[in-house]
Amino acid sequence: MRITIAKIALLAGCLMFTGATQAVAQEKAASLAQVVALDECDPVTFNAALGPDFCKNVALAALGYATTLSDLFKKAAAGTPDTGWDFEPDTVKIEEGTTLSVVDQGGEPHTFTEVAQFGGGFIAPLNHGEATVPECVGGFSKVAVAKTRILQGSHVEITGLSKGEHLFECCIHPWMRVKVEVK
Repeated sequence: MRITIAKIALLAGCLMFTGATQAVAQEKAASLAQVVALDECDPVTFNAALGPDFCKNVALAALGYATTLSDLFKKAAAGTPDTGWDFEPDTVKIEEGTTLSVVDQGGEPHTFTEVAQFGGGFIAPLNHGEATVPECVGGFSKVAVAKTRILQGSHVEITGLSKGEHLFECCIHPWMRVKVEVK
């Protein structure tokens, strides 16, 4: 009988610990939001111009979903930037203290740079006449911009966002924009 009571007490303790652990895990999961960076770079034309392995969009390109480097610049110059280059979702609403995880699922690097207002990036031909925003001036030679770079298959976590509205854009492809509303 003593062994049975001890086993029940041990089982109850384990269940309580498991429940507490799950509650903490759920609380942590609830305090995480995700933004995904996407693009449809054509490996042949991007890598020929920008170096081997710059664009790693092998799967989508093989299926015919790829934009050549020249088409990317043509679309941007015409004021119709390629919609395959995007942050999803466009608007994120989070509670203060939530971690924002930004994942690059595209084929090339991007930045996730906080800006005072949306505008152009550091590659003028992709700006469609918009002036480069101060936060992007200097490109990767500016440490503040370089720190916001996200490489293919990697992610960055943004923490400590204060209450209010925060604007983020890619300093390379400035039409990639996200508004984060922190409550």
